[in-house]
Amino acid sequence: MVREQIAARDVADERVLVAMRSVPRHLFVPDEAVGEAYSDYPLSIGSGQTISQPYIVAYMSELLDVVETHKVLEIGTGSGYQAAVLSLLAGSVYSIEIVEELGRAAASRLQQLGYENVEVRIGNGYLGWPEEAPFDRIMLTAAPEVIPPALIEQLSPGGRLVAPVGPVYSAQELVVVDKDASGKVESRAVLPVRFVPMVGRSQP
Repeated sequence: MVREQIAARDVADERVLVAMRSVPRHLFVPDEAVGEAYSDYPLSIGSGQTISQPYIVAYMSELLDVVETHKVLEIGTGSGYQAAVLSLLAGSVYSIEIVEELGRAAASRLQQLGYENVEVRIGNGYLGWPEEAPFDRIMLTAAPEVIPPALIEQLSPGGRLVAPVGPVYSAQELVVVDKDASGKVESRAVLPVRFVPMVGRSQP
């Protein structure tokens, strides 16, 4: 998977490649999809949610540019696979899942597999995790139509956010948002993508 689907497509960060080799993807998909776990496409994990294709997981992880001291916020825990990859790159990972069943299953799975620097919360990702802010890095694994203002606020100066952005199932772009030391924010689109929509809303 890593050699043919990821490294061959110009993901070159060795830490990301090692993390992708290390996380057992087949343990993060439903039993009926285990035979497809390492295929280069997203898979349903129930509740209208998916586990992203391996290439996109690696590509977004590389774009996020995580180092061992970083505190990372992930919006959209899903099965916990992306959180597991991030846990091998960062100091700590805080992951929010709005679908309670998925969030509880992911938290249990991550704990059982020994990813001890990941904390999962059931909640509305549009609001972020203010008690733990600021975050050095933020990743969204579902697409809002616009990036929630709370997440920009919770991004540290010098921080980076990576997110798919756009209308439901249409014309989405993978966007990189950088906040400089003075708090100025700049964003750029890097890749057309298609993600499930981000569930929730900006205000409780």
